[in-house]
Amino acid sequence: MAAPQATPPAATSTGHAADNTAVNARDRSGDTPTSSSQSNDASDVKLAAAVRRALTKDSSLSTLAHNVKLMASGGSVTLRGPVKSEDEKSRVESIARSVAGVSQVTNELEIKP
Repeated sequence: MAAPQATPPAATSTGHAADNTAVNARDRSGDTPTSSSQSNDASDVKLAAAVRRALTKDSSLSTLAHNVKLMASGGSVTLRGPVKSEDEKSRVESIARSVAGVSQVTNELEIKP
């Protein structure tokens, strides 16, 4: 019996194959924070949830922006992942900064082509 063949990455609406290989390699390196880096400290979890609520409450943001990765630790919030535009990138950062308890925001969001 022949082994099943791998399915090629699905094409996106732009016609490009969906390929996150480079991003996945970067995240595995351990040099950058990932969602698994999120502290389990109650205040950090509460802050991350408040930022997530604020992002999802804004209906002007895309689904990408509503689902950015975010990590909170000691009042510092790191944002990572794709968004649709430079304006949306700025908007997500602004919303995160406006949440009570956020003292610093590291914006590592990327514009999705």
